[in-house]
Amino acid sequence: MPEELARGKFVRLVKQGRWEWAERTAVSGVVAIVALTPDGKVLMVEQHRIPVSSRVIEFPAGLAGDVDADESLATAAARELEEETGWRAGRLQRLTGGPVSAGMSSEILTFFRAHDLVRVGPGGGEETEDIEVHEVPLDEAHAFIEAKAAAGVMTDPKVYTGLFFLHREAEGSA
Repeated sequence: MPEELARGKFVRLVKQGRWEWAERTAVSGVVAIVALTPDGKVLMVEQHRIPVSSRVIEFPAGLAGDVDADESLATAAARELEEETGWRAGRLQRLTGGPVSAGMSSEILTFFRAHDLVRVGPGGGEETEDIEVHEVPLDEAHAFIEAKAAAGVMTDPKVYTGLFFLHREAEGSA
């Protein structure tokens, strides 16, 4: 049984044997949403992330169960997509799931593919967030990421996982 070393409002640090790791509290999971607009543009978001002292390119993402303890992963994915990007999915498809950093955190991330998008608002997140929405043609995504890196913006490696699924889908092997 893990021993609790410290607890904050959103995370706790635990230890078992020689292993120490972080756990999120009061959430049932983490979701990332891979989405293409009707005209074939990948939805990505950019925001400042304090732990890495940098702006970061990511897919829309968030926590499940932090607002409503009974919230499903799919419901959280739909909510986060709309809050962060202003697009609503007609249908969500689970792509994959797994640990984000298995040696550091117990966090499990589930990827969803959003289909049949309709714009319903401006996006940008909640009032406490400063999210910039990017709509990038799929075939220009890597050049976009490289240009952002040259400007000092980091890219979350999970973006490459999402792009893998989009390219696989475009090739007809999804």
